[in-house]
Amino acid sequence: MADLSEGLRLTPTPACIAGLTFLDDLTIPDGSSVSPGTLLDKRWLVENSGSCNWNQSYRLKIIAGPDLGAPNEQALYPARSGTQAVIRIAFIAPAEPGAYRSAWQAFSPQGEPFGDPFFIEIIVQMP
Repeated sequence: MADLSEGLRLTPTPACIAGLTFLDDLTIPDGSSVSPGTLLDKRWLVENSGSCNWNQSYRLKIIAGPDLGAPNEQALYPARSGTQAVIRIAFIAPAEPGAYRSAWQAFSPQGEPFGDPFFIEIIVQMP
């Protein structure tokens, strides 16, 4: 009788691939003028374009520019692969007039950045 295990190889399940595609600024379009100290409710529409489902282990982190009063790291909105999600971060406009850009990116549970970075770009003007 032939050994059925011959020729059979167990292949490990491939790890999922993390992906995030920026789709749209839902609030506060780039270049918006705001007053100093204004609370900014920024929302981006994104798609989970990878094969991983985002859970509480996935994070958002600032990658460039000022944090504008937001925590430097926070949970990424949970989303199943292939679905759209709204990322929401609360910012506070700086007291000093000028142009500000804060850049953010998603990070895997292993700490690897993935997907499109996304931004808030504002111009603080005195009222």
